[in-house]
Amino acid sequence: MSLVKLPRMSQEEIEELLDRQFMCRIAFNGGDYPYLAPFRYVMINGVLYFHFTDYGKKMVLIEQDNRACIQIESYVPDLSDYNFVSLRGQLVRVDDYDEYRRVVELFAETGMEHISPKFLAAHGFNPDDGWLCFKGDELVIIKLVNIVEKVGLKSPD
Repeated sequence: MSLVKLPRMSQEEIEELLDRQFMCRIAFNGGDYPYLAPFRYVMINGVLYFHFTDYGKKMVLIEQDNRACIQIESYVPDLSDYNFVSLRGQLVRVDDYDEYRRVVELFAETGMEHISPKFLAAHGFNPDDGWLCFKGDELVIIKLVNIVEKVGLKSPD
């Protein structure tokens, strides 16, 4: 029996996957054990942005060590076709107001177009308030920078 290695995705395939998806998992350095949590993301000019609620374990962990691994995947139910991308880098808070506004507006726009208002609860908002509640100035917007590794693998042809 020979070992089969998954084929690598091309840069174009990686970008297509990142454009097509909107959910990811972030693995934080969590002391003795990693801490893994799902997040919604948006991408602007190749940069991944995330909304964090301003409480909980992730905020403590990111202050202690901002290195993280982001994993984004796509697959069909029977797993006959699948691919995934892992990106390792640093998570930093967006402080530039213009950048912040662009990201928040894109979160609200894409939410209104593609995502149930029920998902607002995952962002810390009341779903009854609708996606326009997402346009405030008090949100915690984080971006992935200083990517040291980007790996994309896919199912064999």
